[in-house]
Amino acid sequence: MPKLRFLGHSAFYIEGDGLKGLIDPFLTGNPQAAAKAGDFTDINAIFLTHTHGDHLGDTVEIAKRTGATVFTCNETAGWLASKGVKTEGMHIGGRAKFSFGTVKLTPAWHGDPIIEDGQIRYGGIACGFVIEVEGKKIYHAGDTGLTTEMKLLEAENIDVACLPIGGYFTMDITDAARAVGFIHPVRAVPMHYNTFPKIAAAPEDFAMAVSQANLLGTEIVILNPGENLEF
Repeated sequence: MPKLRFLGHSAFYIEGDGLKGLIDPFLTGNPQAAAKAGDFTDINAIFLTHTHGDHLGDTVEIAKRTGATVFTCNETAGWLASKGVKTEGMHIGGRAKFSFGTVKLTPAWHGDPIIEDGQIRYGGIACGFVIEVEGKKIYHAGDTGLTTEMKLLEAENIDVACLPIGGYFTMDITDAARAVGFIHPVRAVPMHYNTFPKIAAAPEDFAMAVSQANLLGTEIVILNPGENLEF
């Protein structure tokens, strides 16, 4: 049975048969972080939605130390490869099989700049992921606004959808509840809230919004940093 551990903000640890992975491992400097970068010694995959600091986080350090493959958009993968990181550069809509299961990149309405030495360069496009392991699917939306493309995810039969609710840079609670109505996942986990003042939000309000929308069949699972969900 796959396991998902919330590490704070949008960072997660995901484990299943053949997979020990991290999603957006912003740990160093994350006031919510439930782990340190050095705690992860046998990671074999990192899923990076985009290069903003609160998502890129400790990606390069962990990947170089553990030999983990970083899955991300092709342009970002090229930049990471120049840093000595092992990568799988994919693109939106692309799905591929790997030893642990499958990975598909999904659209995310957000920026993806590479900022280095005070210069900004094109980093490709931000993305989300549908990761399948042990026959179960997790959708990590990344940083995104509500988009009608999410309706296509209903056909994926998502077991766990991790959705931002903090607003300002991403969907807020109202739009995240609408996303649940588009996707109809078995479970939805709120993320990307309360890390900084601008994205303050109450996950209980998200659960209430989903309930009031009468979206039967989706369980809202509120995880505190460090807590696990088996699915």
